[in-house]
Amino acid sequence: MAAVAITVFVIAYILIASDRINKTLVALCGGAIVLALGIVEADDAFYSHETGIDWNVIFLLFGMMIIVGVLRQTGVFEYIAIWAAKRANGSPLRIMILLVLVTAFASALLDNVTTVLLIAPVTLLVCERLEINPIPFLIAEVLASNIGGASTLVGDPPNIIIASRGGLSFNDFLIHMTPIVLIVMAVFVALIPFIFRGSFDVDPERAADVMTLNEREAIQNPRLLIKCAIVLVAVFAAFIGHSVLHIEPSVVALLGAGVLILISRLEQRDYLASVEWETLLFFAGLFVMVGALVKTGVVEELARAATEFTDGNGLLTTMLILGISAPVSGVIDNIPYTATMTPIVSELSASITDLAHPDVLWWALALGADFGGNLTAVGASANVVMLGIARRADNPISFWEFTRKGALITVVSIVLSALYLWLRYFVLA
Repeated sequence: MAAVAITVFVIAYILIASDRINKTLVALCGGAIVLALGIVEADDAFYSHETGIDWNVIFLLFGMMIIVGVLRQTGVFEYIAIWAAKRANGSPLRIMILLVLVTAFASALLDNVTTVLLIAPVTLLVCERLEINPIPFLIAEVLASNIGGASTLVGDPPNIIIASRGGLSFNDFLIHMTPIVLIVMAVFVALIPFIFRGSFDVDPERAADVMTLNEREAIQNPRLLIKCAIVLVAVFAAFIGHSVLHIEPSVVALLGAGVLILISRLEQRDYLASVEWETLLFFAGLFVMVGALVKTGVVEELARAATEFTDGNGLLTTMLILGISAPVSGVIDNIPYTATMTPIVSELSASITDLAHPDVLWWALALGADFGGNLTAVGASANVVMLGIARRADNPISFWEFTRKGALITVVSIVLSALYLWLRYFVLA
């Protein structure tokens, strides 16, 4: 059964990477095959936390998509688009850097998927105003969201899984993860002109026209905007207070969406217009296929075989976890990979005695999984959501177009992370 699960996954992945067949169709067919063959059963696919569809991710996305759909009716995205363009004096490079920094900061406070859902419409509007290609901007933002989200407990789904298993607090992530995230972000911003060169040409007349726009005129429904702001503040506060309130972010998002639907009194077609149904179905199929790999022991055996090479050496174990986590997370999605690796890291943290900081293994896993999510278009939830938004806006991003940029940033991020872990937890310990 393990061989069949691997075969189905590899074929599906090749088809997804080829961009010749709709990736949602491929994921659903792959999930259907492993279900039909009995590799995973209905209970495994729909009810199991280890091998099934992660409904928290699905409903978090669904709830936030509805919230974005309601917020879109206020005109606030047009307001932010004009504001950003004017602050950057119409320069596409400055606009990209500004949006990248906003995305990274927001991803640290919220989860990166929510941030992508909020920032993508703004980006599309800015690029439409300037008549420039939005694809480089969308790619840069989702890369920044995965980097910025690594800095806090709530910023990236793998961090929530790691914190739960490792007994780590919000402050632990701030102290240990934020410094390297700031370093990686600084390097990323410095590399933007080179990575996306050729993407910053704009008609001077278009830039001049944007500077004459009045962003305040973009607000179409001030009363609804106030209502949305109140609900969003409550939703974000609940996200940040997750460890105290013990309410799952998915529940918070659904409650926020429900409240906005009630108080906005919008037509169904208005608040459902922003729901990326194909993206939600893609995740469902992907979770089932990865669940088959988890159930048959493929992922766990790969992880255990890799860690056996360390023979109890703390530095080697740390680097191996970091080095394995990045490419594997980039290929199979960092959420199920992290869920599979946490029991192994927990055992290693308890058994290896030469670690001055036992939690270093958790930070290696977090950095590898979070930064590894930038490796491919399916490495992180935010990537899939951004590609879905781009496709619906008639600006499709190909698998390899994303991966060419993402792979470079991933390599840079992991090299910097390795140096950081070595210096902070072994040289200066």
